[in-house]
Amino acid sequence: MADLAPVLLDATDLLDPPALDAPPAPSAAPASPVDPCTEAELCPDPGVPDAAARARALLARHPVVDGLNGLAWELRLRSGHELSPSRFDLDTGEGGVHTDIPRLRAGHVAAQFWSVSVPEVVTGDRAVSVTLEQIEFVHALIRAYPDALRLTLTADDMIEARRRGRIASLLAAGGGQCIDSSLGALRALFQLGVRRMALAEGRNTPWADASADEPRAGGLTLFGEEVIREMNRIGMLVDLSGSSAATMRRAIAISKAPVVFSHSAARALTDHPANVPDDVLDRMAARGGVCMVTFEAEYVCPDGEGTATVRDVADHLDHVRAVTGPDHVGLGASYDTGGVGRPMGLEDASGYPRLITELVERGWPESDLAKLTWQNALRVMRDTEFTARATQHRRAPSTVTIGRLDG
Repeated sequence: MADLAPVLLDATDLLDPPALDAPPAPSAAPASPVDPCTEAELCPDPGVPDAAARARALLARHPVVDGLNGLAWELRLRSGHELSPSRFDLDTGEGGVHTDIPRLRAGHVAAQFWSVSVPEVVTGDRAVSVTLEQIEFVHALIRAYPDALRLTLTADDMIEARRRGRIASLLAAGGGQCIDSSLGALRALFQLGVRRMALAEGRNTPWADASADEPRAGGLTLFGEEVIREMNRIGMLVDLSGSSAATMRRAIAISKAPVVFSHSAARALTDHPANVPDDVLDRMAARGGVCMVTFEAEYVCPDGEGTATVRDVADHLDHVRAVTGPDHVGLGASYDTGGVGRPMGLEDASGYPRLITELVERGWPESDLAKLTWQNALRVMRDTEFTARATQHRRAPSTVTIGRLDG
């Protein structure tokens, strides 16, 4: 795990991985490993007429960081909740799911956030215990495929995993019910490897409103604000996918680190309650965050229904980039999360080259595509780590309770 000494950088140093080679401040840890993906290496030759070939060439140098994959829970359901990953064959292909190692390789996925979320109906201490079981399962899954997967805790780990030819595997918790309103539980999840948590998905938590539920907290309660401060302090990404618009706006205002949307889309194009309004996209970008656009049909179809296409996903990526700029858009396909459908051509984890081909044909600059696939997610990880280092010098672990703050 990275040294927690403070690191002071100029804001421009955080925009591009190559700048991380600059000498650190005297009190900082040794310089981070060099990111193999630098702007100087942008690969596709503008003279190559074939968009698909250009997309494949770019992905070979700037592979995908995907924001959400629910394979762990899907495998648990298929096994009758037996936690042994030996029941599955992800090496040669696993039927009935969207994700396995050959398809991740074909899709040029170099880093994957694996969900350790539990169904929204599971609450209280049961939600904590089931989340712990999911964390145990994902750790076992990574150990079962050491030639393909590598546990990842930091931005440097992402780079190292890629150098070794492994898929960087990060853990992401969805829905704040997984901590049962306990900051101690939040810290325990971080110690077990969880590097991102969604505040509210599907249903409200006692301290944060979800987009699909009746508002109760007015966005965030005082304890919800404390959860975000503690996430900033330990270095856990604040995920606003599934939160209400009021929760989104308040969380962005409170957080000292960039926030992310792990699997959302643009509400201006599809009026889904979980999609992100333009004013929130503006606020997110101003604070350095990233909106990772989902492939789920109900989020990206123009009317929220019907069969989605690669073009629908590309339209949402176009819109987010137009509103926020190229530094604040990413990919969060949401494979194996139980959604109602995936776009034609993006039915499984091998489909990313088709989407990048569509964006090449739309005239996306090569530098913007590199940010979309790899650089933006890496930068947000680094920014969050830097915020944690600085915050830990000013703030001790919070021990307040929801009863004390919210009554």
